[in-house]
Amino acid sequence: LLPPAKFIPLIEKTALVGPITLCMIDQALAQLAEWHKIGLRLSLAVNLSARNLLDPELPRQIEALLRKHSIEPKALTVEVTESATMVDPDRAVRVLAALRVMGVCVSVDDFGTGQSSFAYLTKLPANEIKIDRSFVTDMCVNKRDEAIVHSTIDLARHLDLHVVAEGIETQEVWDRLRDLGCSTGQGYFISKPVTGEQLTGWLLE
Repeated sequence: LLPPAKFIPLIEKTALVGPITLCMIDQALAQLAEWHKIGLRLSLAVNLSARNLLDPELPRQIEALLRKHSIEPKALTVEVTESATMVDPDRAVRVLAALRVMGVCVSVDDFGTGQSSFAYLTKLPANEIKIDRSFVTDMCVNKRDEAIVHSTIDLARHLDLHVVAEGIETQEVWDRLRDLGCSTGQGYFISKPVTGEQLTGWLLE
């Protein structure tokens, strides 16, 4: 098994990133359609790279894939990082705005790790932020991390944004996030990465 960190940085430096991204989204939506057929009304998130956000054709291509698999746009979320959008902020905002108009959700990934997260949050057409795992994992033993998580959840609430906590690895962190009003999380405490088939069985059980 080749970890993503080993090959994604290489792909992002080449013209392959566009076709590979579309192939990935195509396969992801095919899996989502299978889940919908058996009554699992899930949504799904995919990551976009900086080069994806420079492609004005991306919204049209994603729209075609959504039609191909009969998936409503609101069931798809695209995740972007601050560093990806800063390559060319104006073009990135135009691409993301076009996706939002279609009904696709936009999530700000790794929130809190960039140099200008709060400033650029006001400019992006986002409806979700994901609190970076570097603040979440040790929040129950590091009061500063907990303060950052708490304030980010409050910020999201006031901006009418959905918030997701990354890096949940213990019951204690899970419970504390619930107490702070965080409605959604991800991490090894919930499940390690699994195949679509394995996830289907896990959900049905």
